[in-house]
Amino acid sequence: MAGLKTASGEYIDDSWELNVFVEDLGPEADPVTLRVSGSMHIGGIMLQIVDKLKLQKDWSDHALWWEQKKLWLLKTSWSLDKYGILADAKLHYTPQHKPVLLSLPNRRSVRVRANFAQPVFRTVADICKVLGIRHFEELSLLRAPEEKEKRKQKEKETNTIESYDLTAVRLPASAEQQLFRGMPAHFSDSAETEACFRMLSISQTGITPEQIMRMQRPGSVIEKAQINSRWLDSSRTLLQQGVKENDRLWLRFKYYSFFDLEPKYDTVRINQLYEQARWAVLLEETDCTEEEMIVFAALQYRINQLSLNTSPAEQSAESGLDDLDKALASLEVKLEGTSLPPNVLESLTAIPELKDYLRIFRPRKLTLKGYKQYWVTFKETTVSYYKTAEDSLGEPVQQLNLKGCEVVPDVNISGQKFCIKLLVPSPEGMSEVYLRCTDVSRASGWGSA
Repeated sequence: MAGLKTASGEYIDDSWELNVFVEDLGPEADPVTLRVSGSMHIGGIMLQIVDKLKLQKDWSDHALWWEQKKLWLLKTSWSLDKYGILADAKLHYTPQHKPVLLSLPNRRSVRVRANFAQPVFRTVADICKVLGIRHFEELSLLRAPEEKEKRKQKEKETNTIESYDLTAVRLPASAEQQLFRGMPAHFSDSAETEACFRMLSISQTGITPEQIMRMQRPGSVIEKAQINSRWLDSSRTLLQQGVKENDRLWLRFKYYSFFDLEPKYDTVRINQLYEQARWAVLLEETDCTEEEMIVFAALQYRINQLSLNTSPAEQSAESGLDDLDKALASLEVKLEGTSLPPNVLESLTAIPELKDYLRIFRPRKLTLKGYKQYWVTFKETTVSYYKTAEDSLGEPVQQLNLKGCEVVPDVNISGQKFCIKLLVPSPEGMSEVYLRCTDVSRASGWGSA
């Protein structure tokens, strides 16, 4: 046992004093001094700290942080000798979860509890679970850029209005996303969390050009390039990378390989993905052509209209009712077969087929034959033609597989010529086949097919 003394008060064992700073006591508080030996384990050190403080508090989230080595001492069964801790070590007894101010892809701010003792990859997973975003591996964290004093002042003014607080949300490690009233269940606890979910899942509308001009944007090519230098290392913890409590971080999509996008469950994910692309264009963080801007502007207009008319909660609830109605109707057809036509279910899964009388011509060497009329059917990627419609139940005159085929329209309305030229791959090369229709409607139908 550490701390054996002689009658004169001198220590005669291998024990030594270890100073531990307790963060909950404040930055100006004196460290807690413990008498320890190298064989003592980390769990015993933490018990001594709690016993010496005599504070009625939940210490389950606290752990020891070694400042000089930038190392979390999470293996409580390891001894001080195994970690290499000596009397000059500067240890901090601090919570593993601390609040950070998170800037989302839609440029809104939310305060969440982040794990400072786990790698950033696991920290992002916990944050995305709170925000209701599946497939967290697509996102990561960036450091917020250093700002000038004027920008900092503007940022403080906007943060007081637009910041949401989710630090009180606690989710079990094994919790799966359960929907309630069209949103993850933990968002329905209060009016504040519901408002936060609407902010996450509905696109912002009514933003003026003046507001966009006041927002921070890269001023040069160098600043654009420096954006990618601010990504945090996913294999190291936040504290190891110098992030402190209440620091501002950016949450952004980093890997653009999106998997399993499901509107029913990915309302927040899809909206934040759109918002990140939208602001990257508006703030000139990415270069794009005029055509791409026009397409994105049309998409933005459509999304803004939907955002003004409906909310995601109503949308998902309606889609859930639609699915239920379809399932009940299908069950009714299967059991009774009277409320809908008997072949309605088969028609939903039937492969579409196009059939009509067309004139076909295959040019060959030393041939004077012209177009000949056949009954032609087109199903999936195969064109089959028969002498008559009655012969379509038997073997066709010929079948053409259109995989790799080139289609060239040959239309002259004034000359009443409505042809479709097919260049079909064959062992000898590309063979030509001409399909001639009698009018415009048939030509457009076969051409679009």
